[in-house]
Amino acid sequence: MKNIDCEIYISQMITFFENNPGDFMDLVGDVQKEDFYQKIREQSLKNLEEGNDYVLTKQQIIDIVVELKVPELNDRLKIEKHIFKTK
Repeated sequence: MKNIDCEIYISQMITFFENNPGDFMDLVGDVQKEDFYQKIREQSLKNLEEGNDYVLTKQQIIDIVVELKVPELNDRLKIEKHIFKTK
C-alpha cells in the first residue's frame, strides 16, 4: 500500500512541475526532467525500504539537484583548467 502512496506522491510532483515550469526551473535549473523525476522516485522508494516517510525532505531534493548538476560543473572546471593567467 505504501508503494501506491509513493507513486501518487511522485505523480503529484510531476504534475505540479509540468503545470509550473517556472517553479521547476527555479528549483532544479536546466537538468533533464526525466532524470530528476527518476532520482526522486528512487529516493522515495529508498526511504520506504529504510522505514522512513516516502516524502522527500528538502535536503534530499537539494542532494538530487546537486548530483545531477555535478557533470555540468565538472565540464566547467575542465575548461577553466586550460586557461592560462598572464600579466
